[in-house]
Amino acid sequence: MDFAPELISTARLDLVPLSPAHAEEMATVLSSPALHTFTGGEPLTPDALRTRYERLAAGSPDPAAVWCNWVLRLRAEDCLVGTVQATITEAGSVAEIAWVVGAPWQGRGIASEAARGLVSWLAARPAVRTVVAHIHPDHRASAAVATAAGLAPTQEWQDGEVRWRRATRP
Repeated sequence: MDFAPELISTARLDLVPLSPAHAEEMATVLSSPALHTFTGGEPLTPDALRTRYERLAAGSPDPAAVWCNWVLRLRAEDCLVGTVQATITEAGSVAEIAWVVGAPWQGRGIASEAARGLVSWLAARPAVRTVVAHIHPDHRASAAVATAAGLAPTQEWQDGEVRWRRATRP
């Protein structure tokens, strides 16, 4: 499976392949404890985030999974504002996506724009047939992002979250 992340541009954003060099700026972007309300955990230090980004950039240790990670650069402000990711499995046919936007930039449609850009990129890969996301049932903002990206809730649950799905081709 060749799914190397590449630059994705949307109206306001550049989705830039994640690098450990992004850790310092992203530690500030992701510093709000409120970002962990539905996912758990706590903000990471720049060093801890750099270690995490080194692991992500190295790729999945499971040859049946591909990790694709991007940081979101808001061009007008020339700053990083969040991340999107896709874990691609099942011989490339399923992509599980997630997103996060720093608290100061929330409520501006950035996550929706980034998710739409990511889903479009994934849908352009012939192997990808299904895009999924797992969203806490009380996380209305993430549900709105998933809806904007063309995903719909299913009756399936995983670890207390609703599985959302979008078919990219029959």
